[in-house]
Amino acid sequence: MTSFLATPSSPALNPSPLSHYSPLSSVLLQRWNVGFISTAKFSINIRVIRRKTLLCAVSKDAEESFKKTVEVDHLIDMLRDADEKELQKLVVENILAFNEGFWIRLAARSDTCKSEDDKKDYEELASSVMSIVELIVHKTKEKIESATDILKDILRPVVDEEGEICWPPRNPDALNQMEKEINRRELEGQLDEGFLAEVSAQLRQAKEDGDKPGLEAMLQKVLQLYASRVLSKRSYAKKGTEVLLPEQFLETIIRAPEQEWNQRLLDGLTIGKGKVTPEELFAVINKRMERTLIRTEGGSYAQRILSEYLKGIQSRSEEIVQVLEGKTQS
Repeated sequence: MTSFLATPSSPALNPSPLSHYSPLSSVLLQRWNVGFISTAKFSINIRVIRRKTLLCAVSKDAEESFKKTVEVDHLIDMLRDADEKELQKLVVENILAFNEGFWIRLAARSDTCKSEDDKKDYEELASSVMSIVELIVHKTKEKIESATDILKDILRPVVDEEGEICWPPRNPDALNQMEKEINRRELEGQLDEGFLAEVSAQLRQAKEDGDKPGLEAMLQKVLQLYASRVLSKRSYAKKGTEVLLPEQFLETIIRAPEQEWNQRLLDGLTIGKGKVTPEELFAVINKRMERTLIRTEGGSYAQRILSEYLKGIQSRSEEIVQVLEGKTQS
């Protein structure tokens, strides 16, 4: 029995910008209480900030520090020159750059301004950037919570009244119910990158903990059902009126539960009872892998999960072939 999934915390986007500059300080210290800046943290004495900055400068290589300053200045210049639409795009693309160093550098540049108009420009820039980042953090948090709720609904058939997960499920129909929920959610477009990232993070944590084999197996099953559903949506088993037997055979394996793969391979390969040679099967697996890489975004969770599912079929096929060839030779 394994405890039900705990809702994960929001991404660790929580540097604590410190500012002792004026007038930009008042802008930087306002409306920033969503994980990046907390207004309660800005009563720090200026000498503490200077001491911290000095220690940081001493501990870091001067050349590396200079490079980072140049990078931050370049980002600030681009933000200043951008219109409203471009500003939003820049903030999204550089979201992790808005750390303590960025805000201190922005405040320092404001302090060196000779005209009040320039200082005002920096204040407005800081306010605009903060507003955009706050919105991004809020949406990210909502997306994580939404993905967790979807995962809970999928897992509901294997969770008892006390919120404990039993794996394998006691209810023989539990897996069918999970599959139906995954199919419904996928049809509605809810199994997006946010959902896949959530499941992958939970699975990674379960593996690291090492004491929740039921949870780990259950999350792997969720990803398998997802991959089977997505890969089964497009068929390559027909070319005109011709049935391509190796493609058709691969698609039966893709749709089948993992525990049935061995029997399907024994029944379908020529080395067993079937009509498809191992070479033909491996060829269509590789072709499907290529199609998957083309049709999915590079580096995405979807690409990785679908590719791993196909690799799992390939590995199992190789194992079966080795066993059967060994028996044949003996």
